[in-house]
Amino acid sequence: MARQLEEQIVGRFPVGRRLRVLDVGMGRGAQALRLARAGHQVTGVEHDAAMIATARESLAGEPEGIRERMRIIEGQAGDTGVHFLPGSFDVVLCHGVLMQVEEPDALLAGVARMLAPGGLVSLLVRNGDAAAMRAGVAGDWAGALAGFCTATYGLKRLTSTLAGIGAPLHAWYGVRVFTDTVVDDGVPSSDLDALLTVEDRAGRTDPYRGVASLLHLCGVRG
Repeated sequence: MARQLEEQIVGRFPVGRRLRVLDVGMGRGAQALRLARAGHQVTGVEHDAAMIATARESLAGEPEGIRERMRIIEGQAGDTGVHFLPGSFDVVLCHGVLMQVEEPDALLAGVARMLAPGGLVSLLVRNGDAAAMRAGVAGDWAGALAGFCTATYGLKRLTSTLAGIGAPLHAWYGVRVFTDTVVDDGVPSSDLDALLTVEDRAGRTDPYRGVASLLHLCGVRG
């Protein structure tokens, strides 16, 4: 996913431009820290104290210049309108958050308001179009049947939602096409490069990306 995000940023903004980035629900701060290392000014918002502690610990080990470029705010994903003015950011990340809030459409509208004209929003969501896949591959037939009836975000609905909030879909990818059932430490380091290459290829190729566990969607503010 980091490769996909970098591809969109490099293709969207002039080389060398330092971007204002907001990471809504930053978790442990992996993407936020990666962007701060790349020279961008990053603000992360997170409500989970344990994840904030992990992010701060990771940040503390970085050089001073990187520490100065990253700010961490404790708060809910829906509180962005309280902390920031509309149009305050060039890039807004919202990864793994929509499935955890009661009103995802309202959150997305708030996220779009934070974007400056021409800004990029990056969403990572469970793929509602393939909700039965993981359970089916694992032989959980009851779970697979339930997945067919799950009312979650899919590509069509998200495309419509992004258009409705003024940040139409610009590009989309699949994430975890082949590896959704693989535990995080289940891949030998010698195979990791090959795995990432295959996943990267599948995540941008039909029909594979359509059955990925996660969807990575990028919209652009009009």
